[in-house]
Amino acid sequence: MMRQLQSARRGVTQGRAKNVVVFVHGYGADGADLLGLADPLAPHLPETAFYAPDAPEPCAGNGFGRQWFSIPWLDGSSEAQSRDGLLRAAQDLNGFLDAVLAAEGVGPEALALVGFSQGAMMSLHVAPRRPVPVAGVVAISGRLLAPEVLGAEALVRPPVLLIHGDQDAVVPFADMSLAGNALVGAGFEVFGHVMQGTGHGIAPDGLGVALQFLRERLPG
Repeated sequence: MMRQLQSARRGVTQGRAKNVVVFVHGYGADGADLLGLADPLAPHLPETAFYAPDAPEPCAGNGFGRQWFSIPWLDGSSEAQSRDGLLRAAQDLNGFLDAVLAAEGVGPEALALVGFSQGAMMSLHVAPRRPVPVAGVVAISGRLLAPEVLGAEALVRPPVLLIHGDQDAVVPFADMSLAGNALVGAGFEVFGHVMQGTGHGIAPDGLGVALQFLRERLPG
């Protein structure tokens, strides 16, 4: 049973969007945590509708916020529960993306995903397994889950921008090159940006590189 994800919307007036950016938040956060990024981006992406859905489950590891799937070493769940949660959340996110495209009247080629942390993991999992490629994926401070099956399971290969802080104490900086190598090995076009001296977060230089990537790939 697919769960319906809730999201606020920012940006261009409904019905006038040429493209859509969907922010996918991290573990223990919610959509509002990232939707604020629409404010600095919107002047540079004037024909864009911005969404940031809340993940489907309350966060097991803390009393507030949401999660896409459980994290065993943080919340005591099993690896099987975590994997099942990922696959179920991927269905939910795909359903949300399809609904947004229909509501805005644009195709997948006009959609970009911008994920942070667990949201980056979700974005890198979902985008290659959709039937039609999206315009691009920005994965910030995340990792590529199950890299060994990517080549076999990828239906499409949208361009990917990996951004990571070299002082990240939550998701190790080494995960950036692991993801990049696996994506390149599976035939993806991959770009990277290191946020120097940055921990687990989004520094201004990272946001600037993400904006440039989105402007080059989104229509309109």
